Amino acid sequence: MSRSVIRTTDAPAAPPTYSQATRAGGLIFVSGTSPVDPATGGFAGETVQEQTRQCLTNIRAILESAGSSIDKVASATVILADEEDFAGMNEEWLRWFPTDPPARQGAKLPVRVPGLKVSIAVIAEA
Repeated sequence: MSRSVIRTTDAPAAPPTYSQATRAGGLIFVSGTSPVDPATGGFAGETVQEQTRQCLTNIRAILESAGSSIDKVASATVILADEEDFAGMNEEWLRWFPTDPPARQGAKLPVRVPGLKVSIAVIAEA
């Protein structure tokens, strides 16, 4: 099975130690994506809804650069800094996936990063 790295300037650049995404076996694996606005380099908003929207915007850009789309997301891992933010994250999530949402699991951020409320990783069909 071959593996290829996916990169786009329409989403925040990944550090040299990992890729924005990889394609392997007919799937696209998008790394944990932060709510960084690639135009400003800063977090997009202070609410979990704004940050969830930016995470998903970044994921959409990565998937589209790979020839896929947000509609092909099969599984997601949502990592929150504070579990109290689940309802707000879910409110924005449902705007992106109003019907037949992908499988999803949640976790808590292991390290506090000032201002960071959410990070999302997904697996999508290529």
